[in-house]
Amino acid sequence: MEWEPVIGLEIHAELRTKTKMFCSCLNDPEEKIPNKNICPVCLAHPGTLPTINKKAVEEVIKVGLALGSKIPEYSKFDRKNYFYPDLPKGYQISQYDEPLCKGGALPLYLSNDPEERKKRIQITRVHLEEDVGKIIHLTSQGKPTATLIDYNRAGIPLMELVTEPVMHSGREARLFAQGLQLLLRTLEVSKANMEEGEMRCEVNISLHQKGQEKLGTKVEIKNLNSFRAVEQATDFEIERQREILEKGENVVQETRGWDAKKGITYHQRLKEGAQDYRYLPEPDLPPLHLYSREKEGGLFLLEELRKALPELPWEKKDRLMREYNLTSLQANLLITEEKLLDFFQEVVKELGAKKSSQFISLAYNYLATDLKGIMEAERMSWEELKI
Repeated sequence: MEWEPVIGLEIHAELRTKTKMFCSCLNDPEEKIPNKNICPVCLAHPGTLPTINKKAVEEVIKVGLALGSKIPEYSKFDRKNYFYPDLPKGYQISQYDEPLCKGGALPLYLSNDPEERKKRIQITRVHLEEDVGKIIHLTSQGKPTATLIDYNRAGIPLMELVTEPVMHSGREARLFAQGLQLLLRTLEVSKANMEEGEMRCEVNISLHQKGQEKLGTKVEIKNLNSFRAVEQATDFEIERQREILEKGENVVQETRGWDAKKGITYHQRLKEGAQDYRYLPEPDLPPLHLYSREKEGGLFLLEELRKALPELPWEKKDRLMREYNLTSLQANLLITEEKLLDFFQEVVKELGAKKSSQFISLAYNYLATDLKGIMEAERMSWEELKI
């Protein structure tokens, strides 16, 4: 019997707004002093009321426009009820049935395979919520001694993107996550550094018999903090579930973690469903009328936001390959490093009449290997470069 893996992603990214999602506290992920950027609102003191950060809403809509999502005229916030120490309210303000963006797609444009680059991963939704605090577990001689909570991160605007279950390998999941990170950086809505926790990936995996429409039992792997982890954890989980099914046993619906040292996933808890969160419309926030079909009445002018979008990464890659006859691998390096791309384009401009593929290739090789090699050896930034 042939089993086919079906994979969907849930990706969270912290937005680069000046203040938090529902209060005026600074949104500063680099703050080292615990519990400095907090107030009665983000600590959920009785009697406090949240206020929507309009800039955060705008940033998510920009992402939706870049992905070709449908932006509904109406949206609202909801309460997602669960209790955990890093969540001061005892619930999270999120979005459930009326997200800011619906549908859309992201191509696997970072692939070096021309056919794979054409594959478009469908998006289910992109919505906005608040982040939670950070839990720090202290130990002494390998034994737990105390648990501390830093609420600086609590209330930071958090974008969540959910894909359709249309991927089939760890490689595709990694390519999607890498492509989304570059898009968020291009739009300047998030730094999306995975090692800093500014972008977190969760992978949903199930297996079903090839050719059948009915999906298998879904397992979620939480909080993957590197692209390598996304690919490796996904591939491991596919094989784990395949072995279970081939024995004639049933896969348990659960949430699992990833142990990078051992290279295995492990059980964390049984998976919650939407009914467990007891969603209800957030009573302290008004509904959002995002735009109006008339000239007045909405929060945003969608066409103005659309026109202001920069050249998108996949468009930029196609242009570089077409204009400069670069390979996919060469174009990938340039679109992921803006300073190098600017330098390269200026060099090509200076070549003038000698703008042949031979000179362009030579210029690329000098910049991408020799110059970058010197810069890395000298730990020199582009700003310090004297050329």
